[in-house]
Amino acid sequence: MKKLWLDSLAGFPVEQILKGAKHAIEHSEYLPTLHRMLECCHAGLSDLGLPAPHDAYVEACQAPSPKSAQDWSHAAVYLAGRDSDWFFLANNPERLTWPVFKENYQRYVSAVLRGEQLEMPEPAALEQKPSQALTREEQLAQLKQLRERSGL
Repeated sequence: MKKLWLDSLAGFPVEQILKGAKHAIEHSEYLPTLHRMLECCHAGLSDLGLPAPHDAYVEACQAPSPKSAQDWSHAAVYLAGRDSDWFFLANNPERLTWPVFKENYQRYVSAVLRGEQLEMPEPAALEQKPSQALTREEQLAQLKQLRERSGL
């Protein structure tokens, strides 16, 4: 029974489990069941705007590029995906990527539970004025330099 509870609650940071247990005990006449405990842990995350760990994983894996320009459900999802490496998440099976993402996400969820504010990086700005096209002579000069460097 203890193993079942441990495995079921492993996706949550310790702070969230304690918060969920406190909520369940305060609002129930009896000790919580595993199902009630999971509900309380999920509710605590959603109160802070955080998705459930696996939902965050799916969001991070399915987000198109550029990642920093997406509308994320919470900054913790983006930061955990970034720390897990976007290429790694996109090119490996879930059995390899989920544990890495979960660990990173739990770290950020714990930070949010401690009251820290997570900041999204600013998306890279586009160049304000487009560069001028080279003249025909400049293009030929650069082509000549390229040929000399490459030995053609």
